[in-house]
Amino acid sequence: MKKILCIQPLHPEALRLLDARADVTYEVVTDFSRENLLKHVSDANAITVRDALLPADVLDAAPGLRIVSRHGVGYDNIPVEYCTGRGIPVTVVGDVNSNSVAEHTLFLMLAVARSGIQLDAAVRAGDFSARAKIPCFELRGRRLLVIGYGRIGQEVAARARAFGMDVLVFDPFAKQANFPGVAFANTLDEGLASANIVTLHVPLAPETRNLIGARELALMPAGAVLINSARGGIVDEAALAESIRNGHLRGAGIDTFAVEPLSADSPLASEKNVVLSPHSAALSTEALIGMGVMAVRNALAGLDGNLDPALVVNRSVLNDEVSNASK
Repeated sequence: MKKILCIQPLHPEALRLLDARADVTYEVVTDFSRENLLKHVSDANAITVRDALLPADVLDAAPGLRIVSRHGVGYDNIPVEYCTGRGIPVTVVGDVNSNSVAEHTLFLMLAVARSGIQLDAAVRAGDFSARAKIPCFELRGRRLLVIGYGRIGQEVAARARAFGMDVLVFDPFAKQANFPGVAFANTLDEGLASANIVTLHVPLAPETRNLIGARELALMPAGAVLINSARGGIVDEAALAESIRNGHLRGAGIDTFAVEPLSADSPLASEKNVVLSPHSAALSTEALIGMGVMAVRNALAGLDGNLDPALVVNRSVLNDEVSNASK
């Protein structure tokens, strides 16, 4: 009997897939402290994990582990190099949460552009005259710089074009020939200097940590807006707060933070022109179902030997037999 350890809850539709497998048992753990994980991981053949930190020493305690299945698309909470060294595939869920994140990104843009939080607070306080005092602007005609043109970046760009925005893309890894009609910036600096709104859609990696710092923020035009629904750590939060405080940037919409949950004394928390959400861009009901189901499917595929290579982060671990069987 193979065991799947589900670190953090999965949607009931995902669990039904596991219930249908007579050859698989599973355990859901909601206490994902290192100490508790060590108590439950020893007999795990597969792991599903949401955003809990998965230390290498926890995985080291699972000698029969064959697959780590991420409930999402980011994987900075998983020790991928360690997994690769053990020949353990790490999988992600593909595009099932792209729509949710793209819609949330547009929500953040609109909330900042239309001063949504301030206007809501004013009406609740009985100040209807706020409509004449609190400025807002339209998205139409504004230039949007999309940094990272993967699945989510493309979805955001499509929605932005529907609003009449001028979309510019920066992604040094994208094959521009595959995107006819899409305007690409030659450099990040070039893109930042011409954008009214900048939205981030890149993973957190050594090369993207603090990708947007004080220098990059200063390159953006006065009154510009920054949106981050990708990963905390990509933006220097103190520098962002200072840029808004000194009036250079108009505001920001931030869903992910370097340290989560966000501390009450974070410089971002005190800025009225910053719209915050609790790393929830991918958590629509539809996306939770899709991510849970795909995370379970990937875990089962890893046990059954029929992984989809397109969903494997560390593809070098796939041997020829698995690769051929997945084609």
